[in-house]
Order: sequence, then structure tokens, then C-alpha cells
Amino acid sequence: MKTPKYYTPETDLRKGEALSCDLCIYGATSAGVVAAIEARRQGLTVVLLAPGDHIGGMTTGGLGFTDFGDKAIIGGISREFYRRLGDHYGVEEEWRFEPSVASKVFDGMMREAGVSPIPKQYLADVEMEEESLKAVLLESGLRVEAGMFMDATYEGDLMAKAGVRYTVGREPNDCYGEFCNGVQVREHHQFLLPVSPYRVPNDRRSGLLPGINEAPLEPQGSGDHKIQAYNFRLCMTQGDGRVPFPKPDDYDPERYELLGRYLDSGWRDLYEKFDAIRGGKTDTNNHGPFSSDFIGGNHAYPEASFVEREEIFQSHVSYHQGLLWFMANDDRVPEDVRAGISSWGLAEDEFTGTSNWPPQLYVREARRMVSDYVITEMDCRGIARAEDVVAFGAYGMDSHNCQRIVVGDRVLNEGDVQIWVKPYPVSYRSLIPSRGETKNLLVPVCLSASHIAYGSVRMEPVFMMLAQACVLAAKLCLAQHCAVQDLSYSDLRRELLSVGQILDLENSSEKKEWLANEFYKINPENALLT
Repeated sequence: MKTPKYYTPETDLRKGEALSCDLCIYGATSAGVVAAIEARRQGLTVVLLAPGDHIGGMTTGGLGFTDFGDKAIIGGISREFYRRLGDHYGVEEEWRFEPSVASKVFDGMMREAGVSPIPKQYLADVEMEEESLKAVLLESGLRVEAGMFMDATYEGDLMAKAGVRYTVGREPNDCYGEFCNGVQVREHHQFLLPVSPYRVPNDRRSGLLPGINEAPLEPQGSGDHKIQAYNFRLCMTQGDGRVPFPKPDDYDPERYELLGRYLDSGWRDLYEKFDAIRGGKTDTNNHGPFSSDFIGGNHAYPEASFVEREEIFQSHVSYHQGLLWFMANDDRVPEDVRAGISSWGLAEDEFTGTSNWPPQLYVREARRMVSDYVITEMDCRGIARAEDVVAFGAYGMDSHNCQRIVVGDRVLNEGDVQIWVKPYPVSYRSLIPSRGETKNLLVPVCLSASHIAYGSVRMEPVFMMLAQACVLAAKLCLAQHCAVQDLSYSDLRRELLSVGQILDLENSSEKKEWLANEFYKINPENALLT
């Protein structure tokens, strides 16, 4: 079996090699790919650097069941991408697609634009000139100099190297006057029936089962450095091309004992997020109190070294593969569950280079920039409203669980929040460093947002729109010889409208009745613990 990897360095292979361009993009996520395509369409020279081999981020990495909240917000190249997927399937547009098809569509768009990503390029250092980035230095020995730079990674590595202010974790509610940030114990994806957290049930002296935080629970709404859990979005099938789930070499059934105990209670809601996509396949996501989210296994990831991230990445592979093996094969699991899970397997024609396992870890949140405009819950609720809109967000404020804890001799999950919102504008200022910081860097993925607001804005179609907006800003800044902080919004707005970005939903031909805003239901009674 060829195991997927996060870190595949080619140290010094390009020593002495140098490139120069208008725009250097670090990160070949969907945002990075779209940015490179738009840059070429706008006549800019571009270098797209891909840490690792995988191109397209989560959009080509298993997230085929698109999260958007309201399609009326999606314009520009982002909408074009979903329409090209539709062309492939013979419909107007497609939002539930196979990863391999998403890769083909992106490959075609890059080929048309003349974009060739450079793989296995891991950031080693940067060169600064006063308050501007001059060049990036890669572990391979490659040096890339540019007039403008973009950090399109999920981790915010270039932003951090450039000395831009950022944060990791959850702000306390009183930081921005929010209600849903910080520590949250709620009813979703929760152990709603009592389950003992101890190795020997109900015996504290036996110690805690793996993955449970022994520290006491902090007050509701307090801040910390924990982040929401990661997983892999698996492409599965019950068809002829089903590949049985692999057993990891370090398989340990005790890691999944909590799930076994919850199954013993009669819980069987296992298949809720086996979301159907094209080709008789699924985009399988986390669901329930114990699932594919490796809760607590990612806390060190955002600021870890590449070597350390590789270890965390492999621990997630092992956890997730072990979970599937446990449910499908272990005698500890009720027979009906084993039979049901065993009827599924990995799709043999997806991710063929990594034994059908996704090469992209779902990094839901890592570093987040702190700029002159921080998107918060107030934006998502429509109480604050940015005037320098470059795109809209519309997905609910969505945080997966951040830790597993003990309260009164029972196990509980903490951190999950799910609150729907209406579409809200994303500020240009949230995509650029604060005034006085780096003058030629744009950040469409690790943008400036609080933890809970980032849970809404962090959707792949939105990342693509923000990346396109950043390219247009970069083009204008190059032409006007100005810093990103000094760019006229009116100039940027004209460019955005010219490429079909949605900046005014009141005039959208797709305007519809939006999902009800549940803010008014937020009160202490919503929390499991008060």
C-alpha cells in the first residue's frame, strides 16, 4: 500500500535555481489554483508553488459534496468551475462530484491558462525589503522573486514567515463581543447517553481511555489554543469497484472503545454523512459522538514544523483507517454494524496514487491572520457589515469538536457549534495584513476572522472567490505601484464586477428565501452545560 504523505521534500535539488514573476503563489489549494488561472488570464506572470504533490486542496481531495449555504453568492471563476463540472456530467452545473473529475477540470483550466504548478516546494525562509516581501526561499534550493505574493495554504506558512500578525485557537467571547466562540458544550455530535470514560468502566483508578483530555473543563465561552478536529473526506462505494478498508500497522482497538460502548447503548446513526456524489460514490464525513474526526489530534499542527506535521498527518491516517477497520472487522463491534460497514469500501478509481486514500488532510482551521478588519460573529449575523465587499459567505457558523472531556464521570465532546446564517459580505481588509505590516502579500485562505466566523467563511467555493479577488487586487497594486493597504476599493470593485463576482445579492437573479438565521435561539439553554 502506498501511504499518502504530507511532507515529501526534495532538499537542494534546485539549489542555485531562481525564478522571477509578477505574482508568486504559495499553496496549490483550490484557492491557489484559481489564483494562478486568474493571474494568467489577467496577463500576469505567475509561479504556483505546491507543498507536496497534491493539487487542488480539499476540492480535489475528497470534498465532493460542496458546502455553500446559498449558491446565489457564488460567482467568478468559482462558479465557472462548478459549471465545468456540470459540462462533464451533462448538466448545467454540478456541486456533488467525484474527486478525479474535479482534478481533470482544474487540470484543463490550468492547461488553458498556461499554469504549471511546481510540486514538492516547502517554504524555508523569506527575504524582506523594508515592509515588503522580496523573495521566497524553498527547501529545494529554489528562490522565487516577485512583485506580489499570495499565501494560499491552509496553514498560513508564508504569512507567518513574513511576520504578519496571526492567531491560533479560539478567542473568548468577550474578545469581539461574540456568543458562540471559545469553549462550547452543545448537543450536536455529542454523547447524549452516559458513557464511562475510564479504561475499566466506572473505575476512575483505571485511567482514561485514549483521546480524552484529563484537564478540567474551562468555563463556557472562554478562549484557548485548541482548534476544531481534522479528518479525511473519504470517497467510498458499495459498487463493483469497492476496495476493502486497510488495517493500519499500529491498529489498537482500545482507541475506539468509546465508540464500542456507545454502540452497545443502541446508537446506530452511522450513515448520516455518507453523502452521495456522482459515480455511485460518497463524500463520507464525520458524524456523531465518535467518528472520523480525530478530536484533539491536531492541536500542534498549525505551528508545527514540516517533519512534525508529517507525524501528525500519519497519526490521522492511522486513526481513521483503524476506525474503519474496527467498525468493519472487530468482534467488539455488534454484528449488524460490522455487516453494514463491511458492505462499503474505498473507490478503486479514486486517489490511485495513494492506494485510494485521500492525499489531502482536511485542515479545517490553522493560523488565522489578525488584520485591520476581523470577520466575527457580528458579520455572520448581519449586525456588522463591511462596505469593501469582495465576496460573500453564506455557510453556517460551523465548528467541529475541539476536545473530549470528562464531566461527572461521563465523557462529553466540546467545541461543536452549528448555527445557520444569512449571506454576509467579506471585507477586502480581511484578506490583507494590517497597515504597517507586509505591503505586497494577500491571504485568501488564512484570512482575518475569529474562530467561529472562520467556521462559516472557510468553504472551498468562498476560498476560490477570495483568491480571484486577491489576484485582481495584486494586478492593480502592480500597475499603480501601491501597497495592498493603499489600494482604492472603487478600483477593485470595478475589476471584481468585470469578472462576474457577486457583490450585491439584492440584484442577484438567483435571490431566494435564505435559511432562517438561528441567532435568536442562542441562549444558555442551547448549551448542554450552563
